[in-house]
Amino acid sequence: MTPASDTHEPSDFLEKHPDVESFDLLISDLNGVLRGKRIPRDNLLKAHENGVNLPASLFALDINGNTIEETGLGLATGDSDRVCRPIPGTLMGTPWLRDGRQAQLLMTMEEIDGSPFFADPRQVLSRVLANFTARGLTPVVALELEFYLVDRRRDERGKAQPPCSPGTGERATQSQLYSINELDEYADFLEEIQQAAIEQSLPLDTALKECAPGQFEINLIHCDDALRAADSAVLLKRLIRGVALNHDFEATFMAKPYGNEAGNGAHVHISLIDEEGRNVFASDDEDLLGTPVLKQAIAGVLELMPASVAILAPNLNSFRRFQPSLYVPMTPSWGYDNRTVAVRIPSGPNAARRIEHRVAGADVNPYLLLATLLASILHGLNHELTPPAPIEGNAYEQLEPTLTNSWLQALDLFAANDVLAEALGRDFHHVYHINRREERAQAMQAVSPLEYDWYLRNV
Repeated sequence: MTPASDTHEPSDFLEKHPDVESFDLLISDLNGVLRGKRIPRDNLLKAHENGVNLPASLFALDINGNTIEETGLGLATGDSDRVCRPIPGTLMGTPWLRDGRQAQLLMTMEEIDGSPFFADPRQVLSRVLANFTARGLTPVVALELEFYLVDRRRDERGKAQPPCSPGTGERATQSQLYSINELDEYADFLEEIQQAAIEQSLPLDTALKECAPGQFEINLIHCDDALRAADSAVLLKRLIRGVALNHDFEATFMAKPYGNEAGNGAHVHISLIDEEGRNVFASDDEDLLGTPVLKQAIAGVLELMPASVAILAPNLNSFRRFQPSLYVPMTPSWGYDNRTVAVRIPSGPNAARRIEHRVAGADVNPYLLLATLLASILHGLNHELTPPAPIEGNAYEQLEPTLTNSWLQALDLFAANDVLAEALGRDFHHVYHINRREERAQAMQAVSPLEYDWYLRNV
């Protein structure tokens, strides 16, 4: 049984923030959507001591917040509650909300006996990390999140459109990759993100203009606590959305907001350190080649990549992103300092030797993304796998696409994979598969405007 949480953290917070009136207690569902409860200030200590009850069916919800009964977590169990406990270090203000009079706290769900609840994505990641601890290894991870700013007003056809620049008043129409001028034009927005991140102790690294109108990227500094890294990514997404609304934009992490522009990716950098703090991916000499352990890790990620697509591309729109020559890998592949492959080994100092995984969309659940990639690395290490030869040059011109762009096929590959089922937990594996399959069935019932445009009068 998990002991009652230490009350020093909330007591200190309440003393330092007398103006905070309410707290959002947050937990990530399968889609990475934050759900939970809002409590008044006077209930914070009680929530820390006793936790709060939420239904286990929270992890049966689809993207619209409807319970997928086929998961077995809904009415079949009486829609019963579980206790959610505070995550230490995640009690923080939300300065963009209500003039700083609101704050937030991340939670994680337990079974009735106090053990981790199998369907909580954070607990799934914790399960995978325990296997690294048993080997005396610690993953060091960093996430890069791409997002679009869109105008809150839709275009004449009701579709999303790029925003008007706060600096010039003109609507964005150009790529302007790495443009400093565009960073200057959106400086107030980016500065508010930076200041809010400082208040929340989120380890922001760099911000840059990405390769489409209104598209940006914000990176998090590498962290030797993968759970904390995923927490930071979840909280950063909430922060960016909230700050964007204050500037009359919407921020979206949708994988493909515009069909003819680049998608939003979530790149992950991973290295492993041993108990002496040495990077086991780094060879003795200063080169990109790395160690046999690095090669095994690469091989594991590549081997499980086809079955991982259901996690990396979790919804219908995710698969719009898989288009050639738009920096989205479409084949399990790797190479040295090559941005056209799925797994890139970046250049840089030997001590920072790492893999960069480039397949997932920004719509991914960060906990499940890290759990899947780390499980794949562990698979490579356990079986001492060997990767194929690295790709040099343009992978799009050399390799036929083999990663599926079919949501149904991705789910079939995921369902059939015993390695991921065992690593993530078979009960979770089942719930995730059923949840996504049923959402796909709902999506297939919707007829798109394109279908009316193309077929209504012509067939």
